Amino acid sequence: MAYGRVSAKDQNPERQLVKFRELGVEERYIFVDRMSGKDFKRPKYQAMRLLIREGDLVYLDALDRLGRDYDGIISEWKYITREIGADIVCLDNETLFDSRKFKTMGDFGKVMEDQFLSLLAYVAEQERKKNRQRQAEGIEVARAAGVTFGRPRQVIDDKFVQAYKDWKAGHLTATAAMEKVGMKRTTFYRRLREYEEEQL
Repeated sequence: MAYGRVSAKDQNPERQLVKFRELGVEERYIFVDRMSGKDFKRPKYQAMRLLIREGDLVYLDALDRLGRDYDGIISEWKYITREIGADIVCLDNETLFDSRKFKTMGDFGKVMEDQFLSLLAYVAEQERKKNRQRQAEGIEVARAAGVTFGRPRQVIDDKFVQAYKDWKAGHLTATAAMEKVGMKRTTFYRRLREYEEEQL
């Protein structure tokens, strides 16, 4: 089986998927999450984790696809390779990260594996911190240049105000108020909050 991850929904995991398919991994055993690797509460990862059995082989494109948290990476690697008895191969560095090789070395292999894991997990976490720092610096530079972030606040027109007052007074149901102003539920309630904040 194989696990891939991209950090955002608009990112494409295809490069990772191509590698897995070339290795002959069946589609039903390829698990991909489109979310941050800050923790392991990822639906596809957890689904794969439940399926892993002793003797299975799990492919990762790179160690940081498993996660971004230093302690979490080591913990998950050891859980899969030592508690379950499956193996992990990181395709971007198979020479170092193929748990099958460490197993052939006995106890010395475990020590070597721990050292390599600690080193690479540390590097992955430092890279994550650097990325966050660069992002924060970029946002500050953009703000200083007058760039605004987030969803722009919409102008609240008279039609919305009247629908709001009618709803608040109990003359309209929320559904009827939404229909009157032509808004979906989430938009209506977001606009409602914005309007009420302006009234404070």
